[in-house]
Amino acid sequence: MPLSEHEQRMLEQIEQQLYAEDPKFAHAVRSTNPQIHYKRRIVKSAVGFVVGVGVLMAGLVINAGAATIAISVAGFLLMLASSLWALTSWKRMAGIGDEPAREPRRGRQGRQGGRESRQGRPKGTFMERMEERWRRRTEGEL
Repeated sequence: MPLSEHEQRMLEQIEQQLYAEDPKFAHAVRSTNPQIHYKRRIVKSAVGFVVGVGVLMAGLVINAGAATIAISVAGFLLMLASSLWALTSWKRMAGIGDEPAREPRRGRQGRQGGRESRQGRPKGTFMERMEERWRRRTEGEL
């Protein structure tokens, strides 16, 4: 929703006051892009993944009995953690997963009888139905 002219003027005044009080902080906040932060995290996790591969290979090369397994497992866990960190950073950078999950649509056989399902509208939760009734009542549809 766009801001009104009054709100835009107030926001501009606040920005000007911030620049006047602390220009270094205002410049740092204004020039920071969150995507740059996530890109850095992805690069760091890629480096961590490569180090994990190195540790895993070192564990395989070293022939020290139980230590070999422990080193290899540590390398694998480092690779796994780096991959998860990169994936979450990439999702946040791309904006994936921000919207709420949608309920799966049911076909004709999944619908139950009743007024709402006969009219072609899916049956929602109790609160959704009450909100819909209230909306229709206030708009004069009932």
